[in-house]
Amino acid sequence: MPASGSDPPIVRDLVLKVFETNGRLVDAGNELVRPAGLTTAWWQVLGALGYSPHPLPVAHIARNMGLTRQAVQRVVDLLIARGLVAFEANPHHQRAKLVVLTPAGRNALAAAEAAVAPLDRRILKRIGANRIATAIAVLSELNDVLAHDLHQRAPTGLLSAKDKS
Repeated sequence: MPASGSDPPIVRDLVLKVFETNGRLVDAGNELVRPAGLTTAWWQVLGALGYSPHPLPVAHIARNMGLTRQAVQRVVDLLIARGLVAFEANPHHQRAKLVVLTPAGRNALAAAEAAVAPLDRRILKRIGANRIATAIAVLSELNDVLAHDLHQRAPTGLLSAKDKS
């Protein structure tokens, strides 16, 4: 609710629409990937790995997806138990193992992508490639503003030297 009783600012409308859309994406994703034995959260992690040019540690998956490391770790543990991902040694960090797709994980990701493809086509047909590209640009810029703001507000001890540069 707006504090002053006036219409909410347009930025608030955008934020609320992002929250609403995220909820619908999660619901639709769960429905579409359930036959492949996945949840939206599992599909997100498999997709993060499948679209990455190299294996990633849990912390990087979490950062890329805007989730906590603990939430991603729980999903990764479940995916490992089902044989969809595995850990590999990380040559850059002894404790932060790399998460990699197994052949079964690649198959599960392919099944999820096939299940979602008809929805992708309906969205593209209705909205159009140019408007989707504009939406991506706007959301990317919003993400950059939020990341910058969070970086500026972070307590001194929480950021690594790499993050501060």
